[in-house]
Amino acid sequence: MRTQVAIVGGGPAGLLLGQLLHRAGIDNIIIERRSPEYVLGRIRAGVLEEGTVRLLERIGVAERLHSEGLVHEGVEISLDGRRHRIDFERLVGKTVTVYGQTEVTHDLMDARARLGLTSLYDAEVVALQGLNAQRPSVQYVKDGRRLDLECDFVAGCDGYHGVSRRSIPKQAVTTYERTYPFGWLGVMADVPPASEELIYASSERGFALCSMRSKTRSRYYVQCTLEERVEEWSDQRFWEEIKRRLGEDVAARIVTGPSLEKSIAPLRSYVADPLKFGRLFLSGDAAHIVPPTGAKGLNLAASDVHYLAEALEEFYREKSATVLERYSQRALLRIWSSVRFSWWMTSQLHRFPEESEFSRRIQQSELDYLFQSTAAQQVFAEQYVGMPI
Repeated sequence: MRTQVAIVGGGPAGLLLGQLLHRAGIDNIIIERRSPEYVLGRIRAGVLEEGTVRLLERIGVAERLHSEGLVHEGVEISLDGRRHRIDFERLVGKTVTVYGQTEVTHDLMDARARLGLTSLYDAEVVALQGLNAQRPSVQYVKDGRRLDLECDFVAGCDGYHGVSRRSIPKQAVTTYERTYPFGWLGVMADVPPASEELIYASSERGFALCSMRSKTRSRYYVQCTLEERVEEWSDQRFWEEIKRRLGEDVAARIVTGPSLEKSIAPLRSYVADPLKFGRLFLSGDAAHIVPPTGAKGLNLAASDVHYLAEALEEFYREKSATVLERYSQRALLRIWSSVRFSWWMTSQLHRFPEESEFSRRIQQSELDYLFQSTAAQQVFAEQYVGMPI
């Protein structure tokens, strides 16, 4: 089998890239090692920047997003129960849209199926061959058979643990990583949100986030240690703890209910550089990981594949690799900006083990300055809603 672009990974990054390439007349095949049901079962981010929304509109998969998504004109930051709203619309004239990654993935899958484009699920990629040659290939196993997919280029959209980045020789890539000494315990419940907008809370007991997926489904998080286990957190314990961290007025509005999903995710920052090796290009979580504090993960993946699709379109239209050669540099400028913002959010809102009183006072001073300064709020708003793609 042969295609122009082999996309390794059938999550939102790979699916979005596939749609962008199809729109440009570039043949592509997606290879995903999991089943469609497994891919749709991943519970991830739900805040979309305007640039991401525009991309989904461009490829014709934004109808359900606009009918079901929640447009937010700001967020609230809470410090020990004292809240301040950052007004995106007033400060920078932009908004964000709350619409779950699962829903984005579902919409992209449906659009690809309607077009009759090829996606190979339950196909384990075992090797990427000839990445420095004119005709690389993807070797994969499906239904017990080892098969080859020949292509012009390979797009590695298979996440942090995927085969794509591991196929690059260690001496050909530099990695930058920061592991945080805590995680997020997240709970999904079919209860109305306590607030119309997200609340990021810093308290003496640790970080908490009041979020949502719809007007009837809420998503809440609390900071926890890496040693804790989900089994140690009953629903009752979770609801009691998040109420303590959000303050009395918000706690009084929280509607509790049985959890639909409960999990603990460690936090890390990670960047690979460059994002290119021969005819392999990395995008999404294969290229970078950011803490969810800044709501950047899915949006960064969208900007990656936008840049890559533009570069591949230029290659096939103009027979020039100039833009492809600049893909890594172009994507990394936006990646590092988002990594910095996510690091800042994480550093200011969480309690760190053995944190000194000096460090805590610096955190408080940073947030007090944000609450008092219009200039600081404008910078925050500009970064949160996302720079233009």
